[in-house]
Amino acid sequence: MWNNWAGDQACTPAHFAQPASVDEVRDTVRESARQGRGVRVVGAGHSFGDNVLTSGTLLSLDRLSGVLGVDREAGTVRVAAGTRLHELNRLLDGHGLALANLGDIDSQSVAGAISTATHGTGRNLGNLATFVQDVELVTAQGDVLQASAAGRDVLEAARVSVGALGVITAYTLKVVPSFTLHGVQEPALLDETLERLDDHVDGNDHFEFFSFPHSATVLAKRTNRVDDPAPGRGTSTTGRLRSYLEGELLENTALDLVCRLGRARPGLIPRLNRLATDLITPTSRTGTSHEVLVSKRSVRFTETEWALPREACAEALTEMRRLVTSRRLDVNFPFEVRFVAGDGESLLSPAYGRESCYIAAHMYRGMPWQEFFTAVQDVALSYGGRPHWGKRHSLSADRLSGLYPRWDDFQRVRRELDPDGLFANDHVRRIFGA
Repeated sequence: MWNNWAGDQACTPAHFAQPASVDEVRDTVRESARQGRGVRVVGAGHSFGDNVLTSGTLLSLDRLSGVLGVDREAGTVRVAAGTRLHELNRLLDGHGLALANLGDIDSQSVAGAISTATHGTGRNLGNLATFVQDVELVTAQGDVLQASAAGRDVLEAARVSVGALGVITAYTLKVVPSFTLHGVQEPALLDETLERLDDHVDGNDHFEFFSFPHSATVLAKRTNRVDDPAPGRGTSTTGRLRSYLEGELLENTALDLVCRLGRARPGLIPRLNRLATDLITPTSRTGTSHEVLVSKRSVRFTETEWALPREACAEALTEMRRLVTSRRLDVNFPFEVRFVAGDGESLLSPAYGRESCYIAAHMYRGMPWQEFFTAVQDVALSYGGRPHWGKRHSLSADRLSGLYPRWDDFQRVRRELDPDGLFANDHVRRIFGA
């Protein structure tokens, strides 16, 4: 049996494959087609929905890993699709290179993160799919396809495909020279943060904040590039201890204890929310980009996340917070609010064609999430929101088709590459149609 990271999605596939080469991927796809078994591809299992569940072939990318080539002149690297982001960051660092932006965690596979348009924060920085220059994938016929050679529409569809076009085996990614970041996180008043939101977003390379529903205080994080010829080197024992106390002990152990108590005694959640924000103290860190952008997250939860027009952020978040109190929903996790540049090259990017604000809502493991997530979804949709493809939502193709200007172009590519739906499961049929 396979389980996702959150532990709330599971399946028992008829066949579990771990190919170590593109040829082995082709053989697995062709054999599955002959046997009439659908194929779904799994990376690190960090999607919160039923994205990869199958009773057919579950194909793991774990053995397709590593940097396959570096082109310094072009500023690109070729990377195997199963490479974990934390491993890619380490390998790029060894070449003096980096990704221009990263999400909050680095546990995902490259393919899983890119195919669901995973993102970080930064108004001038797009989601991870915007770094993609080319995609190599194995089609339903067992052919190896270079998306850039197959036409612009194919590449634009393959960047964010939710695994519906084929088995992605490698990417060519745009990279930048390694750089150093200085990050500051500190408590701030929610009202002031929302009133001066444009100043915060436009005035920092990376800005985000966390807002507990029952607290007027937020945790604001500002991160900016700085000059440092030797970023993150020679961290002292005292520095490592402080990093542990701030990251592991406070952000994970303490949060887990607070959430456990809230799950056992929901009536305490409003007070626990305020206690959590009272414990926030200003902290700062300087290091290589991936050391500062990425956080360790060991507390298990499930999540929904929505990309809204940036200008809708304050009103939408205020409405989402209000519904928690008005409906007396037991929510002991904060909203996470981030900002990204518009994406004009990925047909199914939630940020397609517009600068976007992402609002994520979480629920601690073992707690009912359906009513809360449905309410958040309703608010997001009222502002033109689009769901994160790796998070929970209940939309189907008839509703999703109206949210993406080039939906029909993606569907045409899908019909061309997978006419019989070999790479479809219940999730894919729901979001894209049969």
